[in-house]
Amino acid sequence: MAFSSPKIRSSTPGAFSIAGGAEPAPGYRLRRCRGRGGFAEVWEADAPAGPPVALKFMLSSNASTTARELRSIQSFLQLYHPHLVKTNEVWSVPGYIVINMELADATLLDLMLLYHNDLGQHIDAPQLCRYMWQVAEALDFLNVRRHVRENRKVGFQHGDVKPNNILLIGETAKLTDHGLATPTHGPVTPCPRQGTREYAAPEVFAGHYSDTSDQYSLAVTYYVLRTGTFPFPSPPNPLPKNYTRPAPDLAFVTDIEHPPLIRALSPTPQDRYPSCRDFMTDILRCHRLKAVRNEHDQWLVVKNASRSSSTVTTDVLHRTPPPGSSPHKKL
Repeated sequence: MAFSSPKIRSSTPGAFSIAGGAEPAPGYRLRRCRGRGGFAEVWEADAPAGPPVALKFMLSSNASTTARELRSIQSFLQLYHPHLVKTNEVWSVPGYIVINMELADATLLDLMLLYHNDLGQHIDAPQLCRYMWQVAEALDFLNVRRHVRENRKVGFQHGDVKPNNILLIGETAKLTDHGLATPTHGPVTPCPRQGTREYAAPEVFAGHYSDTSDQYSLAVTYYVLRTGTFPFPSPPNPLPKNYTRPAPDLAFVTDIEHPPLIRALSPTPQDRYPSCRDFMTDILRCHRLKAVRNEHDQWLVVKNASRSSSTVTTDVLHRTPPPGSSPHKKL
């Protein structure tokens, strides 16, 4: 398996050696690398009992940083949602934090590349909308200030919503990588200029999260998966302190999709939708789709028989997008 990112290896003296066959904990044996990012590497591993798991190795430079990151990740251990990747446990080994998670089949980035490279087309709109609705459900669950942390009710801004942080387990999409998740106590929360800059909301460039920062990233993610390109040019590197995003270029989706995308991509957080689900409801309506619950209390995306809905044609989506940047760069 080939990866575009280099291997993630700690420079800490005596750091754990990540390799096939290694055991980062008793009974856990590494099988193969499943993915790499800027600061972490994910391996498939045998577990002491049950099916294989995913072990994510995050670089950890010193004891204080490790303790802080462990506390952040442990905040998610008690959270359950059917569209959040389940974190089983977390521990540290020399040089790394190790996160034990359920093993996925692929990411939405993998699926997009499969469609583009093998089928020469974009992901089918109903299939994409189903996955995006599921992610919207997870984000609304995180964003609302109803989670108790240090005896206070907080919300969480995920902070890094993008196609390769959405895992596919069977026919279910689940949001993963909570390492940048930030608790929010009010409508404005200071944050470092972090995350993946192509997907980041403009207020993140200014050093804070809003209640709708994740919604902005979800809208960029939808556009990327729908078209294979970004709605903005790649931000400069290094990023100037006064950087401002230009207006989105939505040329590669149909006109009927423009209004919901323009609203979700508003540079003013208060002008966006009240929730991610509200945004996706309008996107589904563009495709004559709607979300309904089945008898098992699960969400399904089905055809909307309403004659008032307009049908989206896909001709515009077969234009060749301009050369773009990699869909997973960091700020």
